[in-house]
Amino acid sequence: MHAVLERLEKIGIVPVIKIDDAEKAVPLAKALAAGGIPCAEVTFRTAQAAQAIKRITQEVPEVLVGAGTVLTTGQVDQAIEAGAQFIVSPGLNPKVVAYCVQKGVPITPGCSSPSDIEQALEHGLQAVKFFPAEQAGGLEYIKAISAPYSSLKFMPTGGINANNITKYIAFEKILACGGSWMVGADLIDAGNFEKITALSREAMQTMLGFTLAHVGIGTRNEEEAIKAANFFSAMFGFPIKDGNSSVFAGDGIEVLKTDAPGTNGHIAIGTNSVLRAVAYLERNGVAFDHANAKKDAKGDVFAIYLKDEVLGFGVHLLQKK
Repeated sequence: MHAVLERLEKIGIVPVIKIDDAEKAVPLAKALAAGGIPCAEVTFRTAQAAQAIKRITQEVPEVLVGAGTVLTTGQVDQAIEAGAQFIVSPGLNPKVVAYCVQKGVPITPGCSSPSDIEQALEHGLQAVKFFPAEQAGGLEYIKAISAPYSSLKFMPTGGINANNITKYIAFEKILACGGSWMVGADLIDAGNFEKITALSREAMQTMLGFTLAHVGIGTRNEEEAIKAANFFSAMFGFPIKDGNSSVFAGDGIEVLKTDAPGTNGHIAIGTNSVLRAVAYLERNGVAFDHANAKKDAKGDVFAIYLKDEVLGFGVHLLQKK
């Protein structure tokens, strides 16, 4: 997959921005980054779009910025010249798509039918926009339409908000979700960047869905692990679930049959997306032990430890089922 698309997938949320004053572009981009979303799709629905993209590219380089509502090859040129790193269009215009492919800039055109998708595949695209997402059938439609196209990713946009993003992002074929609920025009016009930061942080936390999954206890052998698990079961009525490497007492206590990472044990934090959670935390300075990450049959990481202990506890992320 194109490196820019990989970055979009790791971020998970693409704020869709309509900006009328390019002077607000830089503080807006900084507000998004401060809220954990280093990304922006600036739509070509205003005369200030190209200048806003240029300002963000030059002054907030850590933010991945693209151009949206691109309808012509002329707008593609304007966007690229301004520094846009990806292009988004509401529909699939073969001329615009071919031009972007020729220029080497990733484009996610709007597709809502198999015919659209197959045109996109004919141009060698790896991801498409699904627009308008909720009005066109939502996640269930994406699941149905994506079935024959195993390698294609989708970026649903239109009607995505804090109340439904979690269900979208859980589907493996979702590249990222586009939305504007954290960057409303009223907030931008009023210069209320603190609110944009707060809404962005809330959006990321909602998408990632961090919860306490379980606490792990290391033991010397299987006999000791079973004894410990039975103790918690007898005391609190937790059901026992015996596995290959550990015994669970209820859902919250894991007793390992051997010693485990963490001087005092370990804490598992569940998340809706280990991929995006790792990227988010690494952007915030957290280091991970990638060499010992656990992967599923598809090669996707479902469990990974932080590199350092926290107060004597190993901490690992765990993909929610």
